[in-house]
Amino acid sequence: MIVITGATGTIGSEIVRQLAARGVPVRAVTRNPQRVPAGVEVVRGDYHDHDSMVAAMTGADAAFLVGVLGPDDAETDRALVRTARDTGVRRIVKLSAIGTGEPELGRVGTWHMSGEQAARESGLQWTILRPSSFASNTLSWADAIRSGQPVANLTGTGSQGVIDPRDVAAVAVEALLMPDHSGRIYTLTGPALLTCADQVATLTAVLGHPVDMVDVPEDVAREHMIASGMSPEFADGALAGQAYVRAGGNATLTDDVHQVLGRAPRSYAEWAADHARAFTRLADSTAP
Repeated sequence: MIVITGATGTIGSEIVRQLAARGVPVRAVTRNPQRVPAGVEVVRGDYHDHDSMVAAMTGADAAFLVGVLGPDDAETDRALVRTARDTGVRRIVKLSAIGTGEPELGRVGTWHMSGEQAARESGLQWTILRPSSFASNTLSWADAIRSGQPVANLTGTGSQGVIDPRDVAAVAVEALLMPDHSGRIYTLTGPALLTCADQVATLTAVLGHPVDMVDVPEDVAREHMIASGMSPEFADGALAGQAYVRAGGNATLTDDVHQVLGRAPRSYAEWAADHARAFTRLADSTAP
């Protein structure tokens, strides 16, 4: 039995799908059980309800741990590792982030450090995944693209090894199933370094119509983030990450996906083609 926390999230939902497709017993832990595919065991779990997480992990052999939701969640991360250990889980895969521990990132670079340390010191078989920017992050552009508005560029000409979330999930699946990956920290990237402009050009080609881009000043972005409900500290952390990218700090490519999966990672163009409908213009959606 493999337990997946964050089972309705970007990575967790794909891990659930891939494990189920392979016939592996999987238990999806979520606060929204109705969003889990039929045929998968699902339990309601809340990180702040210790008893619910104990119940979710009891009887499991391995667990995928998604704990950090913001700057104040270090204890949540540590608690997930402790609960996995105390309930008899033998193998854990911790989702972290690229750049963890980098001084240039400031406090946002420390958000995953407690969880990583807890995993390494747990006495369990552990694997840590540090993915680069998700291709699916550009879904935040969908409303603008559908309405013919320019998408916001917060990273200037900085490039990133944008990765398809399906590849992150596939690496997690291998680490959950096989002991070969124990004690490894994988930095997961796509096959090419891409700027915001590169991704916009790809979407233009895939969608068959121009997608425009506008540079957004940091103070304007911060104001918008806070207005949308982010805490000032979370917004500042997010902006620190964007500044790190602008300065070239995230211009990293690795061979880790290929090492684990035996194939090259998917390109952003592949992801965009597979998700083109999410960006379809409102006018196009009514066309015959």
